[in-house]
Amino acid sequence: MLRWGVKRRSGFTVSGRDGAGERVVKGAEYQVTAAFGPCVVREPVRVVAVVDTPDRCGFAYGTLPGHPVSGEEAFIVHRSPDGTVALTIRSLTGAAPHGWWRPVFPVLLVAQRVFRRRYLRALLPGGGADVE
Repeated sequence: MLRWGVKRRSGFTVSGRDGAGERVVKGAEYQVTAAFGPCVVREPVRVVAVVDTPDRCGFAYGTLPGHPVSGEEAFIVHRSPDGTVALTIRSLTGAAPHGWWRPVFPVLLVAQRVFRRRYLRALLPGGGADVE
């Protein structure tokens, strides 16, 4: 989870900006990229929170200028006392304040739903998710 496994196994590539490493670090900036055939979407983000306890692990990021939307997204894996594992995804998303993405915001909301299903599949057995 703290090495972008859910995003990567869902079809994104992730690279650190300004020296950010593989591991998610609060305050670090990353470039999340999705490719759909010849169309490449780059999403600059900054990690705003990290949780790493024996029963909870995850992070939240906020969008930076140039991202197709404006908002925050969080990915938290929880383990209950009986061993059940769950993924919580929270998105607070609005249209980007300006740019050509703004008019296609409704389409981006549909794409967000598609990727949420991919995130969940990334954690299923056989999905090969890296959860630390």
